[in-house]
Amino acid sequence: MIVLKAAQEKLLGALQAVSGIVERRHTLPILANVLLRKHAGDIELTTSDLEIQVRTKAELGGDAGNFSCTVGARKVIDILRTLPADQVVTLSSGQNKLTLQGGKSRFTLQTLPAEDFPLVNEAVDFGPAFAVPQKTLRALINQVHFAMAVHDIRYYLNGILFVAEGKLLTLVATDGHRLALAQATLEVDMPKQEVILPRKTVLELQRLLKDEDTPIEMRFAGNQAKFAFSGMEFVTKLVEGKFPDYNRVVPKNHKNAVTLGRAPLLSSLQRAAIMTSEKFKAVRVNIEPGTLRISSSNAEQEEAKEELEIDYAGDAIEIGFNVTYLIDALANTSVEMVKLELQDTSSSALFTLPEQPGFKYVVMPMRI
Repeated sequence: MIVLKAAQEKLLGALQAVSGIVERRHTLPILANVLLRKHAGDIELTTSDLEIQVRTKAELGGDAGNFSCTVGARKVIDILRTLPADQVVTLSSGQNKLTLQGGKSRFTLQTLPAEDFPLVNEAVDFGPAFAVPQKTLRALINQVHFAMAVHDIRYYLNGILFVAEGKLLTLVATDGHRLALAQATLEVDMPKQEVILPRKTVLELQRLLKDEDTPIEMRFAGNQAKFAFSGMEFVTKLVEGKFPDYNRVVPKNHKNAVTLGRAPLLSSLQRAAIMTSEKFKAVRVNIEPGTLRISSSNAEQEEAKEELEIDYAGDAIEIGFNVTYLIDALANTSVEMVKLELQDTSSSALFTLPEQPGFKYVVMPMRI
């Protein structure tokens, strides 16, 4: 039976969409496979790592009739990548194997039974659905993802908090040293729902979301979240635990504020970062009327000094920061201006974006 017959780029696109979560090494060999289910003219492609399940449908030709099996996802992708984009490829089945043919190239692939593939049991208690444009969610994730913790013992920090309440969708990430928050408006009024999406889910969504106005529909349950977009269905387990009260972390009423160009500040920080020590990444920021100075040094007694002219008439403040934390925030946005609010040497700093009022970034100071 000819399972499918399609252009290389069409089949490769469908496989790449679902294969981001597939691990090359897994305790269950079948999880390295993609589940193919043919029904009438459509083929459904599904992958899973037991925590996340991604599914898409595609029209890829082939014989009429039903068929299902699983085959190594990465192997098929690697083969397809080496074939020309306009090459018509066929996948045919026979005796527990699949044959992939393109031009004069022919590959015989081992399969495993479809019924052995461990599908994720979907929750039954999903809350009401809501949607935002894909580019909106993509922008929100881009604005906060860098503040997620990595392998933190406080497992609830290894992800992003999603809060839907009223007509507001809020995303928050923190690693305990900094906190990023971004918000967007919803078209429907939502009862309060909050979930923590795992780090791997966030990075996969970031990869899949397109910079376009087509919607992504979201639904949250007690232990799962479900996303539907661009013909794809994405189901993920959630991180269990209580996320910190982010409203208490965001400083209010800092008396010293300065608005300055994002690009010049980012460039100055990137240059100063070159002279920081590998371990501490510390920079000293001196702010006084008319001037902002950035300085750094390392164990070899090398140093960097940067100076920016600013429109500022507040208190003179000297404060230390991990320069990576500042660069991360400034590099993940493209706005013209940023606003920096400070209280004193020992209080956390608040970055906001005048052009995007839903964004807040809090950074703890460093002792230098």
